[in-house]
Amino acid sequence: MDPETRALAERHFRGLGGGVPGGSGAPGRVAFIQAPSAFSYADFFRGFLLPNLPCVFSSAFTAAWGSRRRWVTAAGKPDFDYLLRKYGDVVVPVANCGVREYNANPKEHMPLRDYISYWRDYIRGGYSSPRGCLYLKDWHLCRDSSAEDVFTLPVYFSSDWLNEFWDALDVDDYRFVYAGPTGTWSPFHADIFRSFSWSVNICGRKKWLLFPPGQEEALRDCHGGLPYDVTSLTLQDANLHPRHQCCSPPLEIIQEAGEMVFIPSGWHHQVHNLDDTISINHNWVNGCNLATMWHFLQQELRAVQQEISEWRGSMPDWHHHCQVIMKSCSGINFEEFYHFLKVIAERRLLILGKGAEGTTECGPGTGLGLQHAVFDIGRLAEVLASVIAHPDFQRVDTGAFSPQPEELLRQLEEAIAAAADL
Repeated sequence: MDPETRALAERHFRGLGGGVPGGSGAPGRVAFIQAPSAFSYADFFRGFLLPNLPCVFSSAFTAAWGSRRRWVTAAGKPDFDYLLRKYGDVVVPVANCGVREYNANPKEHMPLRDYISYWRDYIRGGYSSPRGCLYLKDWHLCRDSSAEDVFTLPVYFSSDWLNEFWDALDVDDYRFVYAGPTGTWSPFHADIFRSFSWSVNICGRKKWLLFPPGQEEALRDCHGGLPYDVTSLTLQDANLHPRHQCCSPPLEIIQEAGEMVFIPSGWHHQVHNLDDTISINHNWVNGCNLATMWHFLQQELRAVQQEISEWRGSMPDWHHHCQVIMKSCSGINFEEFYHFLKVIAERRLLILGKGAEGTTECGPGTGLGLQHAVFDIGRLAEVLASVIAHPDFQRVDTGAFSPQPEELLRQLEEAIAAAADL
């Protein structure tokens, strides 16, 4: 990050006054980025991260990926034989697109060789099977096996706190492979923690239907629920979906093989595979959408508290139980969110200390520079101050936290003051 981009970003967030970006409507079209040589990290940061807008990168950005050479036949189809040799014994999660459980699909686990056998039979059966329409989703390839030369993380997505945090713990990640035949799809949703996401088609094509933040409210039914399938004719029923006529049409993307889609924070979307398709996908959070993640977590806690409000007077440690339930439902609670902030903050503070001695790298694998570390610390400080002031965080037992939240905030504020002239 250059000093001008950092200054622009800091002005942007000062203008929000601690709030989060609202829904400003969809652009008329999705920008298409053609040439890697003509598009810098600063271009992406200014043009898409800050305004929270989607874009598509051409296949030139992924031309050197090993997966695009090895996982795909000369005809552009999945190379089942290679995948069987390389990963056949790996157990993968598989969803049934034909069955709905709440607003998702039920999953089972099977060896990849069994899924590929099903996929081949599905194609031979005219894209039909008595077993239903099965979709390999959320395969943690990077965590489960070596992903060497499968892909190269694009610099535009290098400031990835979510995976940086989980890599530090060495227990999880938010990097996935999706694979499935024509007709597999993902129901309407927004990404976990309201994270950013990027998705590359190794082969095949996808159709994306995108709604900017806030538009999903017009799609709610009369009970307040979001739709499962935004292409369903039931949305035309004014009694069931009384505000549907207020919703703008979705922004549509047809993603070709090799292309890379950036999905901004909080954009609801639905995705359909138009061909036999394999994709690599990451969810990620950084300073640009950290406040959005924090806002989402507060909403999740309020929903839990409302759900069990009748037990507030009779349940010992009711607030603690709310945090436990929140973690089981959302994957994180206020305590773990503080730990997330702490890990990233300590790494950025270390970078600033090294930067004063002439080191400009912004942490393992990022290489985004000292200016980016200063920007990150500013965002961390703002959100951490809001966390500390939150009444429900004040009820969390922080006795074993090291450093204490107030001490960490002091360190961040001192680092910001010391970096004022950078």
